[in-house]
Amino acid sequence: MLESGDSCYATDDLPRDLSLDYNTACQLASLPLKNIFVVYPNCQEFPKECHPTFYGCYDWHSSVHSHWLLAKVGNLFRDSEICKQISDVFRNQFTKPKIQREIMYFECSNGLFERPYGWTWLLKLQSELQFSGIKEFRDFSVILRPLSDKIVDLYMSFLPRLVYPVRAGEHANTAFGLVFALEYARLDGNKLLEDSINTAARKFFLQDRECPLNYEPSGYDFLSPALQEADLMSRIIDDRVEYTIWLENFLPKLFCPRGFNLEPAEVLDRSDGKLVHLDGLNFSRAWNLYSIAAKTKHPDNIALTAILVKSGDNHILQSIGNVVGSDYAGSHWLASFLLHALDVRHQLNKLHYV
Repeated sequence: MLESGDSCYATDDLPRDLSLDYNTACQLASLPLKNIFVVYPNCQEFPKECHPTFYGCYDWHSSVHSHWLLAKVGNLFRDSEICKQISDVFRNQFTKPKIQREIMYFECSNGLFERPYGWTWLLKLQSELQFSGIKEFRDFSVILRPLSDKIVDLYMSFLPRLVYPVRAGEHANTAFGLVFALEYARLDGNKLLEDSINTAARKFFLQDRECPLNYEPSGYDFLSPALQEADLMSRIIDDRVEYTIWLENFLPKLFCPRGFNLEPAEVLDRSDGKLVHLDGLNFSRAWNLYSIAAKTKHPDNIALTAILVKSGDNHILQSIGNVVGSDYAGSHWLASFLLHALDVRHQLNKLHYV
């Protein structure tokens, strides 16, 4: 379990284990502060030459969301020692020549590289820097922006050609690939990208019914196909009543009179890079459940919200003790998932939903 101190987020009704305090943030940041410089050549002989910014953390997308974690920690704890360390690292990582080299790789990939998982995380990183309260972070976002613009162009080209959604619980999942991209489009005021995502999401998911949540998880999932879709649609369907009707049709099990119970995933071997995906599933399920809880409006809304939030908490608690100090198979990426889950939980708490 991560140790907790005085949290800038702390409230009386938040389990102490889930506090997002400075000590916890520093522990999580310690992983990418090391791993973004660790070259692990998997399918490329010279990853640092191909990706001078995002070459560490085993693979490109893990490096990208590790940089997001650092940006998030910096934004949460401005003027702190950890924020100064992160700024020092970013000055080296975000330079115009390095980002131009990253763009060149995408231009040679025929639109296939990191689609859509790495794309959506890159736009998540862009959002964190571009809309930061720290001027230097905003300066970094200006340097990163040409790569983000390239990703936006790839989305605009790809989404109209995608006939069927990918419902897998890993990187290719379509619903997850749209969530952070949609957040970015709205923050940036990019109506064309927002409309393209809205059109795709409604085409793929609006008519879905009776999803068999009990079939999950598959052995290597780090995303829940069902809950991730419900999370995305909570952002697509504006009206809370309309969304709740859709959700009741899509996941009637959530509204079961006997109560909803979703057991956290179990991991037996955390040195196995595929099996440890299930720790990530516990964290992503948690942020899905929190997002769904925030959007539902139902006669039993208070009880339903409490059940969903409690389930999310249980999922985090199942795996939170297996991130810091874990095997490299998990340590190169899990901290980002945990931080995002904790952040969504605290945002929910600040809205007084729990």
